Amino acid sequence: IVFVEPADQLEQLAKTWGFKTFDIRQLSKHEFFMPGLVDTHIHAPQYSFTGTRVDLPLLQWLTSYTFPTEAKYQDSGFAEEVYTRVVRRTLKNGTTTACYFATIHTDSSLLLAEIIDKFGQRAFVGKVCMDMNESVPQYREITADSVQETERIHNVFHYFQYPRVQPIITPRFGPSCTEDLLNALGDLAQTHDLRVQSHISENEEEVKLVESMFPAYQNYTELYDKTKLLTSKTVMAHACHLSEEELKLFSLRGAAISHCPNSNFSLRSGVLNVQKVLEHNVKLGLGTDVAGGYSASMLDAIRKTMMASNTLQINKVNETGLTLEEAFQLATLGGSQALGLDDVIGNFEVGKEFDALLINTKASDSPFDLFSADDFEVIRTGLMLK
Repeated sequence: IVFVEPADQLEQLAKTWGFKTFDIRQLSKHEFFMPGLVDTHIHAPQYSFTGTRVDLPLLQWLTSYTFPTEAKYQDSGFAEEVYTRVVRRTLKNGTTTACYFATIHTDSSLLLAEIIDKFGQRAFVGKVCMDMNESVPQYREITADSVQETERIHNVFHYFQYPRVQPIITPRFGPSCTEDLLNALGDLAQTHDLRVQSHISENEEEVKLVESMFPAYQNYTELYDKTKLLTSKTVMAHACHLSEEELKLFSLRGAAISHCPNSNFSLRSGVLNVQKVLEHNVKLGLGTDVAGGYSASMLDAIRKTMMASNTLQINKVNETGLTLEEAFQLATLGGSQALGLDDVIGNFEVGKEFDALLINTKASDSPFDLFSADDFEVIRTGLMLK
């Protein structure tokens, strides 16, 4: 983006920047640009069962549906079909940037990166690391192998130098990782200056399990912090049940949270108090969390964010709710801040990339109807939020 100026200065701008006014395409009153949507948490392999199998709570859902499905991604043919579809679908839904979980399989994780690069999406791709899984033992790694393969992922990315796709350290979550693995991954993240993604405090059963597995730590957040995985380059999904002390630690470390309201409702995990998170100056973006979340659309994430906020207001937890403008900002600039990309994307500031969606509200296949009294004030206001 070279400049953002009023249209009535077009002739002067043409002289200043050396372009011809007839090269300019003027949008109709029914069109507008908006920043690309940023999905801060999505499981690419789970796209194959999106919209189904949400009848169980988190831990049972993982062992009954998710782990057996993800184990299939050793088959590169199966992986290629699903990964191609999920990248194509998210782009069609306006997601220009996504933070993906893959599976424990290195080759298919690299295939996901290759597919993303081919389609031109900006993304982080993480090979899942997990060396504990008693319920589905065929879907777990040996600790040393998990670390070695994660380093191999980093080396391959470094070799190919994808312009928009980066690796990200991805321990699945506390219950599926030994302390040795978490420490080793923290060292890798520190050595190579890599970003980190994982899950935290999604539901109460998970929190209690972590407390019983790691009694030496005061809480779930301290487990990640002491293993060097809670940093300014970390984004943690869910965080529905963090204590005041944990939120303060998130703020102190500069770590971010991915709010995944569709999944939180669908698996009945909890309701994140977004306003409380923001009051602690913790970075926050939105995630679809496919397939705990049944939609790969960030517009759905915005809608569910409003529903979660309304739920807290109805139950007298908060006196006021989020505005639509604030929810829109979380899906764009908020997401870019959570992923450390706000110097590149997230809004239309001079010097950033023109990462944009062109919206035509009167397109023949538009999913909604426009009326004469409608305007784009919500979008304009949302773009101005910081």
